[in-house]
Amino acid sequence: MMGPAHSLSGAAAWLGVGAAAAAMDHTMPWPVLLVGALICAGAALAPDLDHKSATISRAFGPLSRALCGIVDKISYGVYKATKSTRDARRTGGHRTLTHTWLWAVMIGIGFSALAVLGGRWAVLGILFVHLVLAVEGLLWRAARMSSDVLVWLLGATSAWILAGVLDKPGNGADWLFTGEGQEYLWLGLPVLLGAVVHTIGDALTISGCPMFWPLPIAGKRWYPVGPPKLMRFRAGSWVELKLLMPAFMLLGGVGGAAALGYI
Repeated sequence: MMGPAHSLSGAAAWLGVGAAAAAMDHTMPWPVLLVGALICAGAALAPDLDHKSATISRAFGPLSRALCGIVDKISYGVYKATKSTRDARRTGGHRTLTHTWLWAVMIGIGFSALAVLGGRWAVLGILFVHLVLAVEGLLWRAARMSSDVLVWLLGATSAWILAGVLDKPGNGADWLFTGEGQEYLWLGLPVLLGAVVHTIGDALTISGCPMFWPLPIAGKRWYPVGPPKLMRFRAGSWVELKLLMPAFMLLGGVGGAAALGYI
């Protein structure tokens, strides 16, 4: 699945979580709904850190391109070290380690810990990175036409403003986790959800996705999970562009309206 569809699905997923939270009488403050949707939209691009040509590889210039190369090599190394005799031969690490639910859980926990232990500057950093990615995914046409510096400035300014809004009493810094020192512990949840949604989206494509690694399936450690082949599509095909992306926008709108109590 392509970057814009991944980002839309991430945002829609968090808005759906907001609707579910409202139905369970644990309504998200609107800043949590907004910030979570943007983080999830950005995080839904992050598993493609193992791909040198992915949207995320362009987001931070030479730094992100170099990071993608490193993650690709690490993922390929993990694949070679853990594959079974029935797993296919590969020449790269795309759709391996970073496309698993184990990775999603680890990265979600990592960002939650960073938000709690790192203080305000860590929170600002988390927001900045994911807001830049959200711009690259949701506003990809505009992002490609503008300079990287303008996108980074937009991400930094938005991160500063949204962090200030969240810090105000009742606006959600302590949403879900209310214990002393647990402010922003929830920030890892949209990161985790974004990664999971990415794997589900890739599972719908022809290649499938080994999301359940390292659990063995049919004798394979890296079994490419997916629906029956007749129900799969090629990344960037009309199914993704004409059916899935409008569906994600519709579901996101309904979820957001439900989360805010309008329906």
